[in-house]
Amino acid sequence: MDRAALRLILLGVFLISASSDPVKKEQNVDVYSFYINSTVTSRYATTVITSRVANTLNESQEIQFEVKIPKNAFISKFRMTIEGKTYDGVVKEKEEAQQQYSQAVSRGQSAGLIKSVGRTLEDFKTSVAVAALSKVTFELTYEELLKRRLGKYELLINAQPMQPVADFKIDVHIQEKPGILFLEVKGDLSTGDLANAITTTRADKDAWVTFYPTRSQQTKCKSCGEKGMNGDLLITYDVERKNPKGDVVVSKGYFVHYFAPSDVPRIPKNVVFIIDRSGSMQGRKIEQTRLALLKILSDLDENDHFGLITFDREVSFWEHELLKATETNLKNAKSFVKEISDRGATNINAAVLAGVEMINRHPREGTASILILLTDGDPTSGETNIQKIMSNVKEAIGTKFPLYCLGFGNDVNFDFLTKMSLENNGVARRIYEDSDADLQLQGFYDEVAVPLLTDIQLKYPGGTNLTKTSFGLYFNGSEIVVSGQITDNSVESFTTEVIAVSKGRNVTYQDTKMTKDPSDVPPENEDFLQRLWAYLTVKQLLERQVLLEGQEKEDEKKEALKLSLKYQFVTPLTSMVVIKPQEGEVEVADKPKEGEAPHSPPVMHSHHTTQGHSSNSGIQYMQTDVDQNPPKEIPTYPAPKVDSAYFLLPVDGQSKPLCFDVPCLYKLRLLEDSASEFSMYGEYMWRFSKIAFRYKTDHRLTITKNVITYHHGQNQVEFLWSQEPTQHISEDVSLILRNNEIDVTMGNIRVVIFLHKENGLLFLWPAVQQQPKDGSLTGILAKTDATYEEIQGSQTPTLKINDQEVNASWVDVTDYRRSSKPVIKCWLVSFYAVMQRDISDFIIAKL
Repeated sequence: MDRAALRLILLGVFLISASSDPVKKEQNVDVYSFYINSTVTSRYATTVITSRVANTLNESQEIQFEVKIPKNAFISKFRMTIEGKTYDGVVKEKEEAQQQYSQAVSRGQSAGLIKSVGRTLEDFKTSVAVAALSKVTFELTYEELLKRRLGKYELLINAQPMQPVADFKIDVHIQEKPGILFLEVKGDLSTGDLANAITTTRADKDAWVTFYPTRSQQTKCKSCGEKGMNGDLLITYDVERKNPKGDVVVSKGYFVHYFAPSDVPRIPKNVVFIIDRSGSMQGRKIEQTRLALLKILSDLDENDHFGLITFDREVSFWEHELLKATETNLKNAKSFVKEISDRGATNINAAVLAGVEMINRHPREGTASILILLTDGDPTSGETNIQKIMSNVKEAIGTKFPLYCLGFGNDVNFDFLTKMSLENNGVARRIYEDSDADLQLQGFYDEVAVPLLTDIQLKYPGGTNLTKTSFGLYFNGSEIVVSGQITDNSVESFTTEVIAVSKGRNVTYQDTKMTKDPSDVPPENEDFLQRLWAYLTVKQLLERQVLLEGQEKEDEKKEALKLSLKYQFVTPLTSMVVIKPQEGEVEVADKPKEGEAPHSPPVMHSHHTTQGHSSNSGIQYMQTDVDQNPPKEIPTYPAPKVDSAYFLLPVDGQSKPLCFDVPCLYKLRLLEDSASEFSMYGEYMWRFSKIAFRYKTDHRLTITKNVITYHHGQNQVEFLWSQEPTQHISEDVSLILRNNEIDVTMGNIRVVIFLHKENGLLFLWPAVQQQPKDGSLTGILAKTDATYEEIQGSQTPTLKINDQEVNASWVDVTDYRRSSKPVIKCWLVSFYAVMQRDISDFIIAKL
């Protein structure tokens, strides 16, 4: 579908601007907070982008919000908050929304847009008038089902806040019940200094990726500049596949079945490449096509058979029959490929029919046949009627094998290729004209290079409202996904069965392992399985629209529209509308409200100024001279003894982290770096009650369960945990107070301190987000290079750490390094086993 036609309609004073003055943006607009939070539960990803922006002018101005989202995703929520008033978008049928849009346009107003901006992303852009010295919060949510390709899933996150942002963070949580096999972080945002801002933690079935770059780092990467970051974070992973029958997740009357067996032999294939060599392919297109074909030929298995057809106004053959991929045949074929040159018109009809005939003339039992067409234009020779071409091809193939169409460039008739592929059980893929076009071609071939099963039928007794259950081919590295509802929510009577053909013989998979009602799914994602089913259903209904006609087409369109409206998906059938109140009401809402945050201390500006940037967007804080009496700390009392908390230690290449405890009451050295004159100490009573920072000679930060006090020279700043989100920036020190956490950056070290409450008790816990990679840090939290191996065959669990065998226990612990406090499993070992030093080496006399 042409997603460029999608429109998010914003009524009221919403305006759209194609571009904005970069100088004005830098000087008069302060993006003081930019968060991206992505949660992946059983491959279903929900991503929320939140941008908080302040108008620093003494007059009203337009403030723009622009983000890029994956093309495969559906926007499901858009919200704006202006001076405490919230405006939510509502998804409506496109025609109904269009009427409101037209009325808005007639009043001189405009709309937000979604448009394509490259291979994998779409651009969402809107702007809103914001009053003088006021703020706006934008929040956009989108959802997608991650697709497995070449043995991995990819979560693509784009960040382009248009300026360095003091409070910038990306948090990703991946939860996969079968377990996570591997996880990697790539992309432009993992290059240069930004690589140090990425923290990855794995714990069997969970993985967390955090990205907390400083303002300085946001200008130092492959795609960074004065305007900050502009690039992608690409997280790739795969899951454990211990059960070849697949995994089924069941929750609240819905199920999803992931089927990706790898324990079956590859099926020899018959593949015919049909290559457009018409005049429009001249230059780099034909060169890259030759390069890709040479590599693809080298990757053919010796049991495969292949053919090569080129066409312009005429059709040419390397050989008129399929030949086995022997060394001699491949050598001759490569010689043929090197001589392919551009010329003439485009006779697609004759070329594809010749490819079909070549496969039909040489049937081989126990094999899989594939037809791959590469073209960059419309048919201009021979049969040029598109409908007639599609009819001819469909009749010739007769559902016996798939046709894959690769459209080279932007001038190709991609709708034609898409429909012709879908009619013949294949897919169409656009190849973008770029320096890596040959790699794009090769990448597509790699996806279909190893067929494992044919004629796959999935059956679900006890299931209803199923997504697609019939598939012609299953390729190694891919995955078949089916979702549906469980009849009468009767899980006991629900079963699965997969019937397929492997090398000419029938195979059956039954009694798939089920995960019922996952108990540790976050509350905000508890309906993920229902939304996954709706997402997949709508996707497949929309895809089928190009194949259907008459009443059947209309019925499926209505069903897709019904689900889009129910689940608030922005699809080709819907638009999202945000109606803003009349200007009179908005003017009232724009006024500052007295006493909105009663627990916040009053704002007072010190006469002592500091160098560097100090952002006051959304800030309420106290600055006083040191010789003034600071507010008294709320009294605290010794906490009753509780079970000791555990320190978690990630291990490179392992999904099972180590953990250890400090069972006594100490003042501890947590982090020290003599090179940068940085230190962090903690007062530990089974939990932390106080944490203190020292940086250089004139920076001191003390954090307790009630108040946060920062000294810089003769200046003092105090924050209360209960106050509004706050930023304070001076020289190379940044303090960002959020809800129950304070983000501390001093030089090139970044630590987040969380305020937790458990069993009625408040306590602190540190999480190191960034530190020097040169090994100069010391302290309990400086340990980052732990390794171990499990000793097999011992009577009690035993690990080998630092060439020593130590006893271990496989335990559940709470990870206090995250606000959500997830419970994860770890290998509990002694303090000495991990640190190779006694606890006394980390004890200090005072903070």
